[in-house]
Amino acid sequence: MAELMARDHQPGREDETRLERFMRHKPPTFTGGYNPEGAVKWLEEVEIIFEAMGCSEENK
Repeated sequence: MAELMARDHQPGREDETRLERFMRHKPPTFTGGYNPEGAVKWLEEVEIIFEAMGCSEENK
């Protein structure tokens, strides 16, 4: 258990852990192209995930 805790607090691992948590929420995929409404919807859905994760503005 102590090894897991130490591994999770290594430099750079925090960002990796944050990304893993984000991906577990199954974020929507933005495919690009010209679709302003789709882009806004995508951004709103991603913001909901960030809120659920308690992300700071810096980590978004």
